[in-house]
Amino acid sequence: MRGVLVVLLVLAALLGWLQYRLWHGVGGTGQVEELRARVEAQARQNEGLQQRNDALAAEVADLKSGEAAIEERARGELGMIKPGETFYRVVDDARLAPLPAEHAVDPGAGARDGDAP
Repeated sequence: MRGVLVVLLVLAALLGWLQYRLWHGVGGTGQVEELRARVEAQARQNEGLQQRNDALAAEVADLKSGEAAIEERARGELGMIKPGETFYRVVDDARLAPLPAEHAVDPGAGARDGDAP
């Protein structure tokens, strides 16, 4: 009977040690969850980068395939125009802030009596 009790104590101690290693040891559940979260974050980052790469690849293919994309970029980014065209810039009034009163231009202030026009 005494031998069975010793075996049970040894097995209980072994079970306790294995449970400790499972929950808190190297490669335990805490580390697994941390690695799982890191893998998920990296997968999200990779997905965003893949979308960016796909967009760049499509743009490169556009630029290689014809002049339409090059012309579009030249017009949009550089403001270039073709010969014979007239360039008009439309300014949105909502984005322009009114000048303060001290900086306002007075149309009659420039011409005074005796000043040359």
